[in-house]
Amino acid sequence: MSFSKCVLDIFEGRVNINDVLVIITRTDFDPRDSSQWNKIWNGYRYAGPNPPWVNLNETHEPLIRALSIRLWDQGLLHQPRQFGAWPSGNLSYTWLETILPSEELEKNIKTKDAWERFQVISGLSNITLNKDHET
Repeated sequence: MSFSKCVLDIFEGRVNINDVLVIITRTDFDPRDSSQWNKIWNGYRYAGPNPPWVNLNETHEPLIRALSIRLWDQGLLHQPRQFGAWPSGNLSYTWLETILPSEELEKNIKTKDAWERFQVISGLSNITLNKDHET
């Protein structure tokens, strides 16, 4: 639920990228666009009283950008602002465990695809799915 925090958790090894179904963010940018990327990088390193990437340095920048591009390319980065939604405020949590009802999956093909990929990944890892909630 936070681009900066989720990317940092993945980068620092607290979360395995293979366990990520989707990252939903308030950002609206393309990590391949250098102008947009520079604003993101500088904002998360320097803006506000507690910037989330303050402990990262210039040697980390290409690694963080590559991770962001990977998330983008794998369809793991969802930015509602690109679709006209304007999420407000920061949430008190970053990660959620996800259960998706089958009727919701049928309404949203991208979510269904992400859920199916998550199920495959979970079968290859140590994640145990509750069989009552599988589609």
